Amino acid sequence: MKQNYFLRSLFILLLFTAFTSCNDDEGYTPVPEPPVQVSPVDVNLANVPYPTLSQYKFFTGDMKNMEPAYKVIPYDLNSTLFTDYAHKKRFVWMPANTSATYNGDANVLDFPNGTVLIKNFYYDNVQPENTRKIIETRLMIMKNGEWIFANYLWNDAQTEATLDMAGKNIELAWIENGVPMNTTYRIPSGNECFTCHKSDEVPSAIGPKPQNLNKSYTYSNGSANQLSRWIQEGYLNTAPQNITSTIDWTDTSKSLDMRVRSYLDINCAHCHKEGAHCDYRPIRLAFNETTDPVNLGVCVEFQQPVGQGQSHIIARGVYQRSMMYYRMNSVEDNERMPLMGRSVKHTEALQMMQQWISGLGEPCP
Repeated sequence: MKQNYFLRSLFILLLFTAFTSCNDDEGYTPVPEPPVQVSPVDVNLANVPYPTLSQYKFFTGDMKNMEPAYKVIPYDLNSTLFTDYAHKKRFVWMPANTSATYNGDANVLDFPNGTVLIKNFYYDNVQPENTRKIIETRLMIMKNGEWIFANYLWNDAQTEATLDMAGKNIELAWIENGVPMNTTYRIPSGNECFTCHKSDEVPSAIGPKPQNLNKSYTYSNGSANQLSRWIQEGYLNTAPQNITSTIDWTDTSKSLDMRVRSYLDINCAHCHKEGAHCDYRPIRLAFNETTDPVNLGVCVEFQQPVGQGQSHIIARGVYQRSMMYYRMNSVEDNERMPLMGRSVKHTEALQMMQQWISGLGEPCP
């Protein structure tokens, strides 16, 4: 009995000693909770668009390097809109504790208030210095439930970009894949943005649809599916399943039909759909609608002759008689398609269209 009492007393003494030594100033110090990381981005909806791009704090370090700040997520599309061979870097930012919602494979995600879509247009090998030059950054900001546009023109020093909604032409010479090229690059006005970015007279985004985002992207910490990454970041609250996706139209290992449909979707469908700028024309070029050859214009007679010798929108087997090819091959303001964003011929796409039309079979009756 005395032995048990002695052992219990010894145990209590040791426990008390251990406890007091852990709280000694020279002993154990509790580890503080790590600080919660907060995005530095500043998007005050009452004040946007800001006069300068730097005010948003989208980028860290030298702004021209386009290194995204915390919670500014880079993204890409399976096939991208052609803009006179300009390269593009895209980013998305959303306010804390908000996320987008899936609304169908072929529909733009439903984005929360305060979302910003960030698209930077730049060229490499710009002459005569043979350097990279960022031309403009276009923002779409979800403000009070509706997209607004904000275009920023970069200065020559590449240190700042200034709000410019009036539109501007810039003479540009550069080397693309070893070929010297030049163009009068057009920075669109607000009205020009609205021409393409509208649906039923309401401003709308074009690219960020699940069908276009469903691809792997190489982030700074490794590769991941973009939609999965958005869910991980809290930017998407639903995991869409079995997405019918567009493809990279430049991937020649894919079927020619899929490549053409993917190209026309991203370059043409935003105008050739119900409620859009060219909805009066008898074609519908969204990826989910072009399984029907009639929507592509195959053997469909056109309403307004433009060139000479064209018989159908797509003259099966004869690209020279196809109005779509004629307009894609033209650089005239009143003939070319798309209407905006292109002043030079997209040579690689024209070669693809030639091959596709020529292989469609017997000529139209």
